[in-house]
Amino acid sequence: MRILVTLLVLAVVGIGGWQLLPSQGNKDKTITVGTTDAVTDLDPAGAYDAGSWALFSNVFQSLLTFEPGGVAPVPDAAQSCAFQGSGLRTYQCTLRSGITFPSGRTMTAEDVKYSFDRVKKINSDTGPASLFSTLASVSADSATTVTFHLTSADATWPLKVATGAGSIVDKDTYPADSLRTGSTVDGTGPYRLTSYTKDEKAELAPNSHYKGDLGATGRPIELRYYTDSARLDSAWKAQQIEVATRNLSPGVLAQLNPSDPNRRVTESDSSETRNLYLNTRAGSPLRDVRVRRAMAWLVNREQLAATVYNGTVDPLYSLIPTGITGHTTSFFDDYPTQSAARARALLTQAGVSLPVHFTFGYGIGHGAGAQEAAELKKQLEAGGLFEVDVKGYEWTDFQKQWAAGKMDAWAVGWVADYPDPDTFGAALVGTGSTMSTGYSNKAVDQLILDSRQYADRSRAAKDFQGIQSNVAQDVPLIPLWQRKEYVVSTEDVGGSQYLDDGTGVFRLWRLTWI
Repeated sequence: MRILVTLLVLAVVGIGGWQLLPSQGNKDKTITVGTTDAVTDLDPAGAYDAGSWALFSNVFQSLLTFEPGGVAPVPDAAQSCAFQGSGLRTYQCTLRSGITFPSGRTMTAEDVKYSFDRVKKINSDTGPASLFSTLASVSADSATTVTFHLTSADATWPLKVATGAGSIVDKDTYPADSLRTGSTVDGTGPYRLTSYTKDEKAELAPNSHYKGDLGATGRPIELRYYTDSARLDSAWKAQQIEVATRNLSPGVLAQLNPSDPNRRVTESDSSETRNLYLNTRAGSPLRDVRVRRAMAWLVNREQLAATVYNGTVDPLYSLIPTGITGHTTSFFDDYPTQSAARARALLTQAGVSLPVHFTFGYGIGHGAGAQEAAELKKQLEAGGLFEVDVKGYEWTDFQKQWAAGKMDAWAVGWVADYPDPDTFGAALVGTGSTMSTGYSNKAVDQLILDSRQYADRSRAAKDFQGIQSNVAQDVPLIPLWQRKEYVVSTEDVGGSQYLDDGTGVFRLWRLTWI
């Protein structure tokens, strides 16, 4: 299996020929990076979103990590990791020696066990506990050896260990059964978090005590958080930041000029998707599958991509995006064109009163959410079949709203946790999924379990095809689009192409003055 991450550098200025050499004179000068991806929580047990995990991959360590463009994890805080025996149910790691927390205390296997145990025990509504669904227990067999005991075969377990969910915290400074509060972290990553102001900025200094996969840490970084794309656009145009990533507005992205000598623009294929999630619980007007199928007959992805996103995204017709093992076009196969007549027939069969009224939420500030919601409302209300009540929410509140099932429909982007189709399975459509749609299908759950028994991930393609076929029939979500990734930097900053390469690791340490 291989995720498609093709990097296309659209604008590169000549500096010393083709060699982009680090400037020693700027060694201690801060590089400022802007993004709209907010941090939900500084505690790894309480956050499962792109903004938080981007920070975690710089200030915490996991046992494993991914190299740029890699699909197989490599040791980071671990010296080595491997499955034990047959069956893919016992996974053991040996810690790298000499890793110390900010307090000066040496990391041990007990810290690793503690970190995984507390994620499951706290089980935060906005946390990553769902990723550990196959984890039965963790044992610290010695000061340097930790063993994960799984409930069933799970070839994807090493991939999950390498994510932000696997961030290792200091057992002496993080409570066992509640989230840690405050604006500091005690991690062992390549950076120390020296200052943090929620929704405004995070200041990062290279960690001189770091020991892990990296040969060296990077330049000082200031991450600035913007509440919406318009403010990020303004900061970039006003030259207040050196790097802009996730998410400049579609209008700005569509106008990028490859010949501009003052900036570098990196465009890459991405596995990030966006879906319209539907509440399948009793009491929701979308409970009846025929109502959800009727909605699927009305969504026009091409129109959405062309008008709202100016061609900076591609229409998506299935749960698993293009370039990922097992991708199909199941929604195109089942709903090949927009048809108000077919939608009306389904609603008539369901015996519901027309128009069907439902609520639709989106996160304020995340890309073109408001414009997208307006376009989807227009499409769904065409023909008088639906009446859509649209409302935007601040990001943290938005997460809590969908987790509690308080909306009938909500649009959310999904950044792959790790480079494997499994990240689009249990987390999105498995029973108890993080998207909290209330959807549960025993056949889908079994296919998810079956897919994890293959160390050779290409052998799982048939299982993922089955999952997508079921999802197209049950419609707990409607796929909307697949993103192209853009990172823009000033001409004197290199390495921005490493910030998002499909592995889920946000490599700020690769940024350098040139």
